[in-house]
Amino acid sequence: MDKRILNKIESLKGRRTYEEKKAAKLGYNSLYDYMLEKLKKEEKDLILKKQTIENRKIIKRSKVKKRSCSCC
Repeated sequence: MDKRILNKIESLKGRRTYEEKKAAKLGYNSLYDYMLEKLKKEEKDLILKKQTIENRKIIKRSKVKKRSCSCC
């Protein structure tokens, strides 16, 4: 078992019943499985966000104005 997930479950406190109901509604066998998938999704979203930021930086750099002469 992953300690990050267990710590996250322990820190839910009052929201634990809400998360358990949500996990059951979505078809997960346990709260642990639901939190595992939720954590994987958050990590995937974070990686995707970093990639889009890097792509934007590359696009900005490539849009530098090209000058027609060498004097300016």
